[in-house]
Amino acid sequence: MQKETYLDDLAVTELKGVGEKVAEKLQRLGIESVADVLFHLPFRYEDRSKVVAIGALQSGTSSLFEGQVELAEVVFRGRRSMLVRLGDGTGFITLRFFHFSMSQKQALQRGQWLRCFGDIRSYGQTIKTEVVHPEYELITEDQRGQVDGGVLAVYPVTDGLNQATFRKLSRLAFAMLEQGFLVRDCLPKQLLQEHAWPELVVCLQQLHCPTSVPSGELSQIPAFKRLIYEELLANHLSLSRLKQGVDHFSSPQFKINDKVQRQFLEVVGFSLTGAQQRVVNEISTDLLSAHPMQRLLQGDVGSGKTVVAACAALMAIGAGYQVALMAPTELLAEQHVKNFDAWFSQLGIEVACLFGRHKGKTYQAITEGIREGRSKFIIGTHALVQEKVDFNKLGLVIIDEQHRFGVHQRLALRDKGVVGDLYPHQLVMTATPIPRTLALLGYADLDLSVIDELPPGRTPVTTTVLSISKRGLVIDRIKQGVEDGRQVYWVCTLVEESEVLQCQAAEVAAQLLTAQLPDLNIGLVHGRMKFDEKQTVMGQFKRQQLDILVATTVIEVGVDVPNASLMVIENAERLGLAQLHQLRGRVGRGQRDSHCVLMYQAPLSDNANERLTVMRETNNGFKIAEKDMQLRGPGELLGKRQAGFMRFKIADMLRDAELIEQIADEAERVLVNNPKVVEPLIHRWLGNSVEYAHV
Repeated sequence: MQKETYLDDLAVTELKGVGEKVAEKLQRLGIESVADVLFHLPFRYEDRSKVVAIGALQSGTSSLFEGQVELAEVVFRGRRSMLVRLGDGTGFITLRFFHFSMSQKQALQRGQWLRCFGDIRSYGQTIKTEVVHPEYELITEDQRGQVDGGVLAVYPVTDGLNQATFRKLSRLAFAMLEQGFLVRDCLPKQLLQEHAWPELVVCLQQLHCPTSVPSGELSQIPAFKRLIYEELLANHLSLSRLKQGVDHFSSPQFKINDKVQRQFLEVVGFSLTGAQQRVVNEISTDLLSAHPMQRLLQGDVGSGKTVVAACAALMAIGAGYQVALMAPTELLAEQHVKNFDAWFSQLGIEVACLFGRHKGKTYQAITEGIREGRSKFIIGTHALVQEKVDFNKLGLVIIDEQHRFGVHQRLALRDKGVVGDLYPHQLVMTATPIPRTLALLGYADLDLSVIDELPPGRTPVTTTVLSISKRGLVIDRIKQGVEDGRQVYWVCTLVEESEVLQCQAAEVAAQLLTAQLPDLNIGLVHGRMKFDEKQTVMGQFKRQQLDILVATTVIEVGVDVPNASLMVIENAERLGLAQLHQLRGRVGRGQRDSHCVLMYQAPLSDNANERLTVMRETNNGFKIAEKDMQLRGPGELLGKRQAGFMRFKIADMLRDAELIEQIADEAERVLVNNPKVVEPLIHRWLGNSVEYAHV
């Protein structure tokens, strides 16, 4: 062996017994090098150091026990199985096998002693104890109690790769370490000293070969915690490096035109809140820089993100550049067109729009205006990233509801503005508040701005939770509300994914309300209606020609009707917190007291009850987001790009929040002071996902 040969650089096929077929199975687990075997960590341990008497076995534990066969029989109760009854003088237990051979049954003769290991479970009123498919070996009576096993690690495995095989691979990898091979320690010594963590090889030995079953949570063992830290650091570094790469690009420099900004604020008719002004200043600083802005703007429903985006757009347009705003749905994009056109038309700026429904001569005229630079501000859906769409001088890209887009769509739009080494600025927006720890790690490649203040005039929404059996009372309340001049949303949900069934539910609700409230004007909007039909109904509701709008969750975003001050959500228990919060944000936009009624179908699960309780108790989007992350995990809050990217092996966003806070600062130090460890660390924990981080 040559000096300083690292297991990180040796293919897993270097291990004895690992041929092409086993290597393919290991690859499914992300294992390609010998070092990867050592970083594939156990998730629990089995104590095989002592034999437990059958009478002392406890349900819910994994135990080693011995017994004498009293009976072995094949039964047909629903499905064919073999039952083996064991006794040891202290009690009895049944071994159940669904897959077995007749030679197995013949070996299990009455009087034969067995040593078994498995998961103990109890059932029935008489409390019968059994183990399904235990590991077992035939022993003699003289061999009873002669145990040479200790504490065994249990690993995540895949089809065709059992625990025994993986334990053997782990032993072979450690044997190579004893022969003088090395495993690369990627953490700088300064970090190890600051956290008082053990050396890497010591950590790996403690986790793969413990002398006793660890007590308490695995995540609290220093050896395990050190590796959790490594994985979180690797994820943070991958995104920080992506941002660092973008920082090397050049971009056009825009400066704020105070006169135009004053004219704009006169047009919108209100002053910016302190939070909006702070964010505009942050964006202005970015746009003055010679490097591309990469900023995430988050703010609760109705916090005024659109006005901030307009201020940024005016800076780019004032410098002679085009601005593209991409929204996930035509409904939301159309809402933006109305808002921006009402503002910008008074400043002499034409607002163009491009949707998937635009065809033929209309499509040609729109794309020609974009290509020739006559259109300065363009709003669209995914249609903006089509190959046929060319921009003349794209300087700023704005993405709304960014979690609805994949990274490739966002970058495809950005790339339409690349000229040589000059890249456009990017502003991505979300109305889904993101918990701090999630933002620190999941969006490490973006600078973060938060609008944490609602504009004057936004009224807090009072939320009530009622059983669907109280529907009659709710309808009476609606009638009274309409008589008082209010407008009402009635939102229908279904647990099925089928859009057809959701639309049918909305149609049935509209018919029911029409029958019970014949004097009121009721409209219907759902996803299967043509775009023009939806726009017509929405327009009628906005002009107060309709009293009630029955809709599916299609109205979740992009609908702004200040006079609508009552919302009823049917089967609210079927929706997640983020969606409920978005829907509730459609009311409370005017001067009236606003109300949201969450109707549920009993009985409620504990999880659904928790969600509805949170909605009743708070309007704070960040508190709701924190709870949402606890209930669902971080995946959906992160969106398509980051959720697909951040699949942790051992780390946990909630459990390890304290470490995430530390990593945000320490990752920057590693990038600056120890750049050589960045690539090996990222490759170790992200493997094939690294390419994704380079996009």
